[in-house]
Amino acid sequence: MIVELIKNYQGECMTDLNGSFTFSDFLHQVNEFKTLLTHEINNHHRVLIYSDYNFYSISLLVSLSDFNINIIPLVKTTQSEYKEKVETINPHLILSFDDNNKLIIKKLQLLLNKEEAFNGVSNKGDTAIILFSSGTTGKPKVMIQNFTKIISSIKPPRRQKSLRFIILLMFDHIGGLNTLLNCLINGSPFVIPEARSPSLVISLINKYQVNILPTTPTFLNLLMIEESFDISKLKSLKLITYGTERMSEVLLNKLNLNLPKVKLLQTFGTSETGILKTQSKSSKSLFFKIIDNEKEYKIVGGELYLRSKTQVNGYVNHKNDSFLADGWYATGDLVETDKDGYIKIIGRKNKIINVGGLKVLPKEIEDIINSVNGVDDSTVFSEPNNLVGNIVCAKIFTQIENTKKLKSEIKSVCRKALDKYKVPVKLFFEKLEITSR
Repeated sequence: MIVELIKNYQGECMTDLNGSFTFSDFLHQVNEFKTLLTHEINNHHRVLIYSDYNFYSISLLVSLSDFNINIIPLVKTTQSEYKEKVETINPHLILSFDDNNKLIIKKLQLLLNKEEAFNGVSNKGDTAIILFSSGTTGKPKVMIQNFTKIISSIKPPRRQKSLRFIILLMFDHIGGLNTLLNCLINGSPFVIPEARSPSLVISLINKYQVNILPTTPTFLNLLMIEESFDISKLKSLKLITYGTERMSEVLLNKLNLNLPKVKLLQTFGTSETGILKTQSKSSKSLFFKIIDNEKEYKIVGGELYLRSKTQVNGYVNHKNDSFLADGWYATGDLVETDKDGYIKIIGRKNKIINVGGLKVLPKEIEDIINSVNGVDDSTVFSEPNNLVGNIVCAKIFTQIENTKKLKSEIKSVCRKALDKYKVPVKLFFEKLEITSR
């Protein structure tokens, strides 16, 4: 399907560690993989791609999108996480690449008899893509998206778009896949970094004159505290889109101050419903509108509900309380609205802290803490307490070695800005650890 949409595109398609590739190179590689895999894959097979973004893995993904199968993209991770996810899915095939980018095909013996749980999409003649939740606690939830519908929901432009992207969001994340598909279908060239370090990304933006940076607030925070941050190397940037997690007012202000000519757009979506088209009220505002004809939303009791043509029917391995009988999905995101109809995410329903019967939203406290000079980031959480049920605690990420003065300042700022029951009772200090995700 994608091949038909992009076969008339000319020029640069993508650049990665292996070099630069044209759309002609890309289509040739897609067809090579199709020919190679035709006799290896049967309808309804579960096929796992164990790789991160590169020319070959993307070509493989697109080649597989024409098969009536279930595709599982999986970025390289810890051995224990890999083993857990493979056992949960029990794929028929695992596809990966050696150091010379040669395709490795590994056939597995099937241990599970759960075909009916996985084949709902492929039974309709479409291609499915299986994603895992990115939650940090508990067993990852398994979701089956209709990949054919996701692809067809992206409308090709009248002419090829020349704006250059850099791809940071993960290969096995709905946001990353959405960016990738939009680039391919729009004919927009993109750059794939070898690693997701701020210093490397800055150098690649400068070298390849990247125009659009889709990323997360976490990465943007790392960018702001990067020692090699140099605004002169980011002159080509026109747009930064951010999503997948909360953006703090403090960080948004820093971005506007340091990158005044760059437009900032808040994106929104979930693995369960897909990515929505949004419109930020302004680059300086956390309020946004959902302007997607393919998606519906409503707010019930302060919680955001979504209904989408590309949403999953539920989780394969988890209870489905968030999916209602009439098709609505309860996101768990708490929102507020302004007089113009824009909405703002103010927290997560399951993160509310109950202190003696009074509700506390962690985001409000995190924004106050993050405003203190020397704080790189913070996470507010609760601990059980016999007297009031729960107390507020905060984990502070900082590069400062002696935190005694910083602790005192944080306490002082919180006491002035917050009601007494919201002030963190305990503060924990850590250095910011960076992983590939």
